[in-house]
Amino acid sequence: MSRRIRHARGPRPATAGIAVAGAALLAATLVPAAQADDRPSPAAALDNAAAALVDHATRLGLTPEQDTKVRDVVVDEDGTQHVRYDRTYREIPVLGGDFVVHLGPDGDYRGANRATSAPVSLPTVTPRLSAPEAADLAANTLRAANPGELLKKLTARPELVVDALHGAPKLAWRTDAAALDSVGNPVARTVLTDALTGDRIDAWDSVETAAGDGTSLYGGTVPLETTRSASSYQLKDPTRGGTYTGDAGNRTDLCLLTVCLVRAPSTVFTDADNHWGTGTAADRASAAVDAQYGTDVTWDYYEDVHGRSGIAGDGKGSYNRVHYGNGYNNAFWDDGCFCMTYGDGDGTTFGPLVSLDVAGHEMSHGVTSSTAALTYSGESGGLNEATSDIFGTLVEWHAGNSADAGDYLIGEKVVRDGFGRDALRYMDRPSRDGSSADCWSTSAGDLDVHYSSGIANHFAYLLAEGSGTKTVGGVNYDSPTCDGSTVAGIGRDKLGDIWYRALTVYMTSSTDYAGARTATLSAAEDLYGADSAEYAAVGAAWSAVNVG
Repeated sequence: MSRRIRHARGPRPATAGIAVAGAALLAATLVPAAQADDRPSPAAALDNAAAALVDHATRLGLTPEQDTKVRDVVVDEDGTQHVRYDRTYREIPVLGGDFVVHLGPDGDYRGANRATSAPVSLPTVTPRLSAPEAADLAANTLRAANPGELLKKLTARPELVVDALHGAPKLAWRTDAAALDSVGNPVARTVLTDALTGDRIDAWDSVETAAGDGTSLYGGTVPLETTRSASSYQLKDPTRGGTYTGDAGNRTDLCLLTVCLVRAPSTVFTDADNHWGTGTAADRASAAVDAQYGTDVTWDYYEDVHGRSGIAGDGKGSYNRVHYGNGYNNAFWDDGCFCMTYGDGDGTTFGPLVSLDVAGHEMSHGVTSSTAALTYSGESGGLNEATSDIFGTLVEWHAGNSADAGDYLIGEKVVRDGFGRDALRYMDRPSRDGSSADCWSTSAGDLDVHYSSGIANHFAYLLAEGSGTKTVGGVNYDSPTCDGSTVAGIGRDKLGDIWYRALTVYMTSSTDYAGARTATLSAAEDLYGADSAEYAAVGAAWSAVNVG
């Protein structure tokens, strides 16, 4: 695989201000031409509930200054009725004023669930803070939530509300601020501001997410966080920095040296029911599922294990392009677009290159670029490639997906019979691919970086699992050392912690294999101490691949 393969959410108030016309439409659409059973119709439920509001107004906290608007009607099979309302006060929506009235099959009142039991009453409904002032405050809050971003098309729309969610009811501005970030992803925040004092009451992300799922090519059915857009869904994950996957339409980039004059598109995938793909290449969304899932799992690995938010550590998402070119046998990370690109493969040598370890590999190039920026040539280039193999492997293990279980094989899901072997690379004994180096020598820097990476891959396997023959996760491995020594492994988690700290704290653009030994020993000392078994294991594993 070449380098060219190379949110704190606040409470979400109930939506207030549902129009009476909308409620009428709901009721009309819910009333069937004829009842097929003896259950009350939704229209009858509305009538019963309206009578209950009159009879139980005091119990429900309703006063002459308040009004109600129907949001939803549910009639159970046994005839029990549930009518959900939003509330207004002097025609101002009340956040936290919603309630559900429960009625028996005969229409008798059985009780209610209220979002708040506090009396809704205010001495004034005249704000001291103006709407433009509230809009400015909300816009600044959105900017603060997206540091370093030059937001485009920023809008802020204030609405006067009564806030009954945060203690005693108060007059407030609810302002929805929205914009596009530098790569066109939507960012939005709802800000609740005291309309008398100007103090911020609360704020929360307000790009709607939806829990969907997708049937992938390689990982089975996987969960996906998507974005609701009108009556459909976008394959865009606001919970992971706005990461999204688009269709390149089998087009390619036009680049001269490092300048791309034309880029292949990335048309965001959409879906009507939030169930994506069929698990076959015939459905273009299937590869998109793999790509998006790979991005999700890679994001989660770095955040869960290393506390890193996003590839660059700034909370911003990248994006994916699938179906790049025609029969393109590669995948690559590009810092220029901060994006991942996947080819479909030619079907003989490779299938679509969207497997989990490929995704983790490629996006880890972005992590390296944002940290040590290891030069992509010589020994530092081999370390760059190995870093991606190491973290791509750890991402695969972290995912815990039985359909694509963790292993020390690189790209085993994407190879086809025409490739001639069952993986792109092997970490236990890299030379199994016919080209990679198991052991360091003075000529290591002259090798292609994908072959000199074998030295660090071999080190990583030995550090995690130890030398000799063994079965790990149902896969048989044989990892001899270069000096005939025996190495005891310390586990994948410690490997990941040591390599990540070395990469982000000690390695630089020119780090070579000797420097990598020093960097990882420094990392092990920081994490476990100079007298620790872990520190000793790092030294032993490097010596076992002739890096002394």
